[in-house]
Amino acid sequence: MLEALLAIVVFLVLLLMGVPVAFSIIAGAIVGLFAVGSLPMEGLAQQSFSPVGDYSMLAIPFFILTADLLFSGTLGGQVIGLATRVVGRFRGGVGMTSVLTNTVFSGISGSAVADATGIGKVVIPWTQRLGYGGGYATAVNASAATLGVILPPSIPMILFAAASGASVAEVFNAGVGPGVLTAVLLLVLCWAVAAKAGFPRVKARFTLKRLLVDLLFATPAILIPVILIRVVLFTGVATVTEVSVLAVIYAVAIRVLLYRDLSLTQLRRAVVESAAASAVVLVLIMFSSALAWLLTIQEAPQALAGTITGAFGQEWMVILAMIVILLVTGMFLDMAPAILLLTPVLLPLADAIGLDLVHLGIIMVVTLALGLYTPPVGTTLFISAAIGRVPVLATARALLPFYLVGLVVVLAVAYLPHLLGIT
Repeated sequence: MLEALLAIVVFLVLLLMGVPVAFSIIAGAIVGLFAVGSLPMEGLAQQSFSPVGDYSMLAIPFFILTADLLFSGTLGGQVIGLATRVVGRFRGGVGMTSVLTNTVFSGISGSAVADATGIGKVVIPWTQRLGYGGGYATAVNASAATLGVILPPSIPMILFAAASGASVAEVFNAGVGPGVLTAVLLLVLCWAVAAKAGFPRVKARFTLKRLLVDLLFATPAILIPVILIRVVLFTGVATVTEVSVLAVIYAVAIRVLLYRDLSLTQLRRAVVESAAASAVVLVLIMFSSALAWLLTIQEAPQALAGTITGAFGQEWMVILAMIVILLVTGMFLDMAPAILLLTPVLLPLADAIGLDLVHLGIIMVVTLALGLYTPPVGTTLFISAAIGRVPVLATARALLPFYLVGLVVVLAVAYLPHLLGIT
């Protein structure tokens, strides 16, 4: 147990010193393994490579490549145009456009970082040019981008399924309700904040003909989550990895045959950039799994479960303690390593109170998603602030009402699962 604590301390100290997350994690694991003394160092290497050999992990690079192919083409602009046509004329319509665009693309990328970057590069400067405050523009993008991990397909959900043994399809299905609730609450909040601040409306002429044209061009993006995820995956026709490959083929086909805007140079660039992004995620998975293995063999998760259940007793209080652990962890750690480190820690706790495995996964994903735009290490927060050239603290202040929405969704997922379709 002391060896596990030493590993965590080393990891946190290196993280606070500015050492990259992946190297901080593996350094902590190495120090902890040395402290144990009776385990071979080869075990750390084996545990690092074991998770990335999982067949379902192949879905991650393919979903990232799908998002890159569609973001960089004509389709991205068409989706934004459709969203603007639908809600742009309302107060706060620009923010609503960002939310709707993120909702559509969340069914493609599975990554909040990809959505925050790809959509933010277009929406944030546009929002600022229309006279909206820079903090509002970056805050909406930072919070709405988390729909990419709450709505399926979601890379963090794939990681949870791999770490826990849960069904990917069941976890994906359970994420639909919380994702829709998040999108609706964000739309209402965009209107309320814009109305209070007196932000201008967008002069987007609404005609049925123009709407139908925009919808026609945006339909290919909408069909990916509808056909490939809801139909192909959930009916058992294909696995999540096979669906991700089909999504890439689909993206290339519509870029070549429908939009005719994909060259070999662009395809090569998309493959290279997606490979680089996937490598970062996979390295985090490898090293996080090694540290999680060390914690597990030292029985740290069981000790934590016993302590918390003994201190609180009642199920709702134990769930609240789990949420607090996730919120604090999410403030300092990205979602991939957080899920891989905390899943083996929280599983014994969930078993102790009879919490369903899929329900636990959705609680983890939704709560950790809040950490993506929470200081001091909020990924979408920093990305959005950098794109909008707005100070991070100014963006964080503008995010205050968005944090409230995030907490409402977390509590709804935790305590009202049946209302959101989580079984």
